[in-house]
Amino acid sequence: MSQYVWGDSETQFFFHLNPDTVLDAIEALGLKTTGRCLTLNSMENRVYEIEIDTPLISTQSPSDNFVIAKFYRPGRWSKEQILEEHEFLKDLKEAEIPVIAPHEFDGGTLFKLKDHELYYTLFPKRGGRAPEEMNEEQLQIMGRLLARIHNIGAQKEAKSRIHINPTTFGEQNLKFLLDGKFIPAHFEHSYKESVETLCQLIHPLFKDIKTHRIHGDCHKGNIILRDDNPFFIDFDDMLMGPAVQDVWLVVPGTDQESIIDRNILLEAYDSMRSFDYQSLKLIEPLRALRYIHFSAWIAKRWEDPAFKQAFAHFDNDSYWSTQIADLQTQINLIRGAQTPSPWDYEY
Repeated sequence: MSQYVWGDSETQFFFHLNPDTVLDAIEALGLKTTGRCLTLNSMENRVYEIEIDTPLISTQSPSDNFVIAKFYRPGRWSKEQILEEHEFLKDLKEAEIPVIAPHEFDGGTLFKLKDHELYYTLFPKRGGRAPEEMNEEQLQIMGRLLARIHNIGAQKEAKSRIHINPTTFGEQNLKFLLDGKFIPAHFEHSYKESVETLCQLIHPLFKDIKTHRIHGDCHKGNIILRDDNPFFIDFDDMLMGPAVQDVWLVVPGTDQESIIDRNILLEAYDSMRSFDYQSLKLIEPLRALRYIHFSAWIAKRWEDPAFKQAFAHFDNDSYWSTQIADLQTQINLIRGAQTPSPWDYEY
């Protein structure tokens, strides 16, 4: 990952992007805008819906008159990493998988603001609704689509993207939190000990696990339903990782109903791509690593006024005591899963 530069001049400029700057950036690509610019909800990047005079595509939809402009947070991803996201989206679109790939201008998809190290991209506007509880048919569709995504993902390597494992999501994030003094002093030892114990426990579980390009953040907030079919959005956190990372985020629950739903999804997945069922042992380790990564994600953006407002509890004792308790719960679950039962042996 690139070096984090929160607080420098480019980041301050990013915090204060205004409609005039945004519209000028769109028109620099040869588009004519109507002046209508709507800020959309996004914590990580700055995203805008912009009306244009002449549609870039024609699907006979009112959405054709709009583009979605994403301005990438400085220091988050390098140019090479963003282009790998775009390449993955293009590969998926060419395979007729329902994703939203960026518009191309003169063969390019990533552009830089004049006089600034700030990258941006234009996407088509596509509507949909967030999924609630998926029925059996939707779970089967989701399983087949995930398998197809992973088939395409396995065809190339994203050399600049992060590999998800205990080092990148655990130990490196812990170091950032400790070096930055984000953890209250009276919780620092307990948190450090919990993360180190967890990483030591799960490192062997990641040995010999196959990895490839995956969505990486495939929770329901990054899935929309169009005509009741799943549509994948926001590949910003694309990773090199095991297929199970995308699977468990689609069905994150641990109760019996969730396990049944996951089995339905995986049975459909298997019809398009063989799933490594041994990798299911990574679900709780990956869940724990997500807790650590989320804390570091907030910390790395703590100078952003939007983050201070959205996560006002981040520097409170209750936040860190809950994090330690949650990590300990995960450690106990993982240890319990590794303890042999009499039923594990043949007689």
